[in-house]
Amino acid sequence: MIISMGMLDFAQLEPEQRRPITRAEYHAMGEAGLFEHERVELLDGVIVRMSPRSEPQDSVVERLNEILMPRLVGRARVRIQLGFAASQYSEAEPDVAIIPKDEQRDDQPARATLVIEVALTSLRFDRSAKASIYARSGVAAYFIANVAERTIEVYGRPEAGRYTETTVHRGDERVAVPGFPDVTISADEIFAG
Repeated sequence: MIISMGMLDFAQLEPEQRRPITRAEYHAMGEAGLFEHERVELLDGVIVRMSPRSEPQDSVVERLNEILMPRLVGRARVRIQLGFAASQYSEAEPDVAIIPKDEQRDDQPARATLVIEVALTSLRFDRSAKASIYARSGVAAYFIANVAERTIEVYGRPEAGRYTETTVHRGDERVAVPGFPDVTISADEIFAG
């Protein structure tokens, strides 16, 4: 007799059968070395492999850091590819997070005024799952730097777990960082080179 071992379809499980992993458990697993040499993040209680980074994405992240860090020093914290405690069951690692300067430092921050993901292969995931997580956590604005189209997608007004406003900015159109109207970026600026 041959038994086929396929992938479990989690959609077939009843909600009460699912057991999400908490951030505390996720950290304990990491400290035990379970994710050694892997890039993962915790999203809605599930450990998710992160997309491989690419040079075009890394260049945009580097430019965002060069643009935002000097303009926000002493006013907010700019975190690059570090954990963000979106909920008890989510610890995303956004490419850029603008954190209030008074946010706690003894754990991953749980508040952000802006989160930016730089997307190439992860665009659909960033528009859906990541957007929902950030909206539910109360992030005022979420930007996606869309590498393929060289645009900045701006998501705002989080309500009921989703962003209710979306705009797309191209070329030299300026987009302000929430809470800092004097700090702006453009697609031309971040995709230069």
